[in-house]
Amino acid sequence: MLPETLVFGIALLITGVILFLLIYFVIILSDLECDYLNAQQCCSKLNFWVVPRLSAHCFLAFILLMNGSWFLFIANLPMIGWQVYDLVKVPSGNLGIFDPAEIHNRGMVKKHMRDTMIGLGFYMIIFFVYLYCMIIAMLKGDPIKRHEEEEIITDF
Repeated sequence: MLPETLVFGIALLITGVILFLLIYFVIILSDLECDYLNAQQCCSKLNFWVVPRLSAHCFLAFILLMNGSWFLFIANLPMIGWQVYDLVKVPSGNLGIFDPAEIHNRGMVKKHMRDTMIGLGFYMIIFFVYLYCMIIAMLKGDPIKRHEEEEIITDF
């Protein structure tokens, strides 16, 4: 079992990377919406990062499960389920979740932007939860080493 501070440090790192990745998704989708980028380039860039994002989140959930953080593990399951569902429901002829032939049909750009914003909100909340958990884990015990006479030991 890993120390709690290390687990929550890894969780913060992975969540921060996923947050930056979702900001990248928002930028790419807004470039597509404004016609700065064509659909083929947009979809190839976004589809490349779908599986790494899912695997990073699954790795994070696995670390939380092995550490015994059941509540945080259960809190991460809906997002993993949603990402797996998006990956599984891709029709057989499409290139991936983001398909250049269908991205402009039926408001798919708006749907992908909405899904990205929901993910961004989830990861922002969970980032601060992990930050809080890491601070609490760091403060467990006596942060100031004292002897029995209540004198503070300052040697490091």
